[in-house]
Amino acid sequence: MVRPTQLLHPAREPAPLRAAATVLLLREGPGGLEVLMTRRSDRASFAPGAYVFPGGVIDPADAQSHALAAHRPTQTGDALTQAIAAIRESFEELGVLLARHADGRAADAADIAAIDRQPPEGDSFAAQCAARGLVLAADEVRVLARWTTDRDLSRRFDVAFLIARMPEGQQPVADEAEQFEPVWVRPADALARHAAGSFLMIFPTIRTLERLAAFDSVDAALAACAGETPLWSSCPRAGLLAGAEARYMEHELPFGELALVCPDGQIVHALDWQHERPVPLLRNVMRLTSGNPGFMTGPGTNSYLVGDPDTGYIAIDPGPHDDAHLDRLWRAAGGDIRWIVCTHSHPDHSPGAAPLQALCRMRPPIVGLPSASTARADSRFTPDRVLADGEALLLEGGGRTHTLRAIHTPGHAANHVCLALLEDGLLFSGDHILNGSTTVINPPDGDMTDYLESLDKLDAACTKYGLDFILPAHGHVIAEARAAIGQLKAHRLRREAKVAAAMRQLPGGTLDDWVRLAYDDVPERLWPVAARSLAAHVQRIESQGAFNDD
Repeated sequence: MVRPTQLLHPAREPAPLRAAATVLLLREGPGGLEVLMTRRSDRASFAPGAYVFPGGVIDPADAQSHALAAHRPTQTGDALTQAIAAIRESFEELGVLLARHADGRAADAADIAAIDRQPPEGDSFAAQCAARGLVLAADEVRVLARWTTDRDLSRRFDVAFLIARMPEGQQPVADEAEQFEPVWVRPADALARHAAGSFLMIFPTIRTLERLAAFDSVDAALAACAGETPLWSSCPRAGLLAGAEARYMEHELPFGELALVCPDGQIVHALDWQHERPVPLLRNVMRLTSGNPGFMTGPGTNSYLVGDPDTGYIAIDPGPHDDAHLDRLWRAAGGDIRWIVCTHSHPDHSPGAAPLQALCRMRPPIVGLPSASTARADSRFTPDRVLADGEALLLEGGGRTHTLRAIHTPGHAANHVCLALLEDGLLFSGDHILNGSTTVINPPDGDMTDYLESLDKLDAACTKYGLDFILPAHGHVIAEARAAIGQLKAHRLRREAKVAAAMRQLPGGTLDDWVRLAYDDVPERLWPVAARSLAAHVQRIESQGAFNDD
């Protein structure tokens, strides 16, 4: 866990959450699945003027009305309460009644007319339905997602997003107080209209419609929600992109960086990639991205400075020999660099080490692992001192200590090493783990078995040292370190299974033949690069005797 003293911004307590529920009412339209949306009042305190799904805050009466609702045997008490709240809100706001009589007949126009959409205090919606002999159809309401309002907002909700089929024969009628202009719309059309500026929606609505657009029918959407758990859960985070607020879900690339820099949700961190100045991530961690963006380097190679003015700094991955970048790195450290660490010897990581050392008056030692004999000619590297597995590099001063522990991680390169900042739970992963792509394993210096075993080693280190965040050499910070490592290993093993299947399908094939089958989900322009990692998979499969071409 990051030390509170190292956070860049004073912590603040996010607003408390209120439980709420919303329902996506679906029908089959001429062009496929349609969802019912309505425009909120321009005077609403939350999302004024936005198009939304009917819903609202859960009332205590909703939890007290379980006996008046039909439910599935697997439906939890909380889920039943949420379904009742969504049914109530859809009736209050749009006059849509998901209820049925004891004989199975759906509620009709007479039932709807007899029930007060805004009943007086003490006369609950569910009780009115029961007086008409109606049972709330909570068993027809399915769980789609769970959204928690962003931490930066002054009003926050924990919202169950539910789905149900629109009752036949009913027509939505807005209450003209909170909601206006009910409209049936295809998810793709709503998104297009929003992009054109004529259909205002908030972030969770947009992301929900993006996923709903994948279903071609109401039956398909309901079938996907047959379980009792959300298809996804999210509490978005926001940063600044080109000076404007930009929000991200947990699976999106900038999310982890926002979680590290602004854990309480303050919108103060700029996400734009730039190369002219250091980007503070913590008080004791800065990132400087080299001006070498490209196909293999993404936005550029990340160099990191760990430390502070009292302790001096450790420079991680000085990058290519770029005098302007190295000068910025040296100046950001005030010239006080105590160690220079190269995670491996590839040409976008280690060539800057010697010229950076020459800038420093105290000539800090260059440490890392020497390149193996299998390294390419442009990846030859000899450190001043070999960094032993488990060795700790310490910075001390001003009553603070920053400890970087080395973790040998061959795989991407034979001399690859990662570094754990113990006091703050950070893992500097070099090229072993990237944000937004998988690293290339290029034999003979790269080895897939070593790579997978190193992932296991990093997972164990996360547990041992409490590492929560990964700081890669390319891309933004990654949160949930152990989950990210697990997902990466699972991805590699799934790919290996496809490689083995391709080898069985074409036992006399070449790498070019197999890459077409094993990487059919990857753009063809990337196949030449993918073929390198495919060769590493083939090497591993054959070494394990897992493939027999008899």
